Amino acid sequence: MMMGFGMGIWGILLMVLFWGGLVALVVWLVGLMFPAADKRPNSTAPPPSAEEILKIRFARGEITADEYKRMQETLQANQ
Repeated sequence: MMMGFGMGIWGILLMVLFWGGLVALVVWLVGLMFPAADKRPNSTAPPPSAEEILKIRFARGEITADEYKRMQETLQANQ
């Protein structure tokens, strides 16, 4: 008695292609629904200087006025 695979090799290949295509379609649709943020740095904008970073930190309230003055003096002494 011969025992076959039922679907044969073509049936298995078609099943793999079908499920692979279905998974690819779902991944593509999810990618459209939730686009990833562009994480590449903007190469045209120069990085902020140390003084600019210091001003931003002071404006955010991360450092006190005394710390700001001390750090500013340190930066000016190193230039």
